[in-house]
Amino acid sequence: MTDDSRDISTPFAVALVAGGLAGTSVDVALYPIDTIKTRLQSPQGFRAAGGFNGIYRGLGAAAVGSAPGAALFFSVYEGMKPRVSAAQKEYNLWPENPAISHMASASAGETAACLVRVPTEVLKSQMQVNVEGAQTLSSTFKMVLSEKGSTFNIFGGLYRGFGSTIMREIPFAFIQFPIYERSKVELAQYLKKDEASPIQAAACGSFGGAIAAAITTPLDVIKTRIMLGKDKQGVKYNGVLDVVARIKAQEGVGTLFNGIQPRVMWISIGGFVFFGAYETYRSILMMNYEKPKRTSL
Repeated sequence: MTDDSRDISTPFAVALVAGGLAGTSVDVALYPIDTIKTRLQSPQGFRAAGGFNGIYRGLGAAAVGSAPGAALFFSVYEGMKPRVSAAQKEYNLWPENPAISHMASASAGETAACLVRVPTEVLKSQMQVNVEGAQTLSSTFKMVLSEKGSTFNIFGGLYRGFGSTIMREIPFAFIQFPIYERSKVELAQYLKKDEASPIQAAACGSFGGAIAAAITTPLDVIKTRIMLGKDKQGVKYNGVLDVVARIKAQEGVGTLFNGIQPRVMWISIGGFVFFGAYETYRSILMMNYEKPKRTSL
């Protein structure tokens, strides 16, 4: 089996549905770990942000955004891979290196997914750290929407941190997806199989995700601070450089790695569930997708 055969084999509708189902499965199942990670990264500190109390606060926001965000990612990712591979061959851009198509496609998928993911993360992070006025999803939405001076002012503060999220997601994708895709190919070849099983693919995704999570933790801390909006003195952050400068001056550079343990745990476990669920749903949907083609011949 080559990477190209897999790249071409996943139709848009299958990737859309399988991605949506997989995203919801992970975000709901592992939400408490995400809450702990966010509280560890908050400027007021873990205990002041809520500690271990109310670790499901904001779950509604995550649940609403999970399916469309993951569906957007995988539909763009699977759709882009064969196109980027074809462009590599046509323009002789490292045509024998599938990692190029995986990185480019994953970056495009992450950018598309952030259109849904960023508003979701802004809302849930406000609720996770018990920001005043963020008691319910509706009250949090109204509070964030009423904010002024945002990049996309029509949406209030819903897209606060869009740039820093992209800054986190693209390096993450550059690391995780080539590892994920290549590991599946190598494992299938080692086991003399046409394709890695969903469980085996899940392990590959978990492995790639754990490495990417550890390396990109500082970017995640910066993203969290910008989404929360203010430091512990209540002074608003003014972009990425301001966040880094204030963390260095007030808390020390080591703060950029706050939450690394739950982040690695969340993404490695989540990667196993996510990619396992995606590959399982994909396999089931592909069987049903191919049936009409066989019966019509």
